[in-house]
Amino acid sequence: MVLVTVRLPPTATLGEAMLRLGLTEDEVDMAYGLVPIDPDQGLYVLRVTDDAGARVGPDAGPFSDPHIEPHGPLR
Repeated sequence: MVLVTVRLPPTATLGEAMLRLGLTEDEVDMAYGLVPIDPDQGLYVLRVTDDAGARVGPDAGPFSDPHIEPHGPLR
């Protein structure tokens, strides 16, 4: 999976984003959802499959999505 940045209307929902971008539920991390980066400017992030990320467009990404864990023992 990769992250893609997209411009959508300021009140966009995940369903609207999928419809607008031509994505299916199998191509989108539904649990990650549509994350607002700057909703006033219509800037959002989605986590999608590699193939879907390439299809959405070069201006949208894809960007890496590394696994992040705490460093050292938990306290």
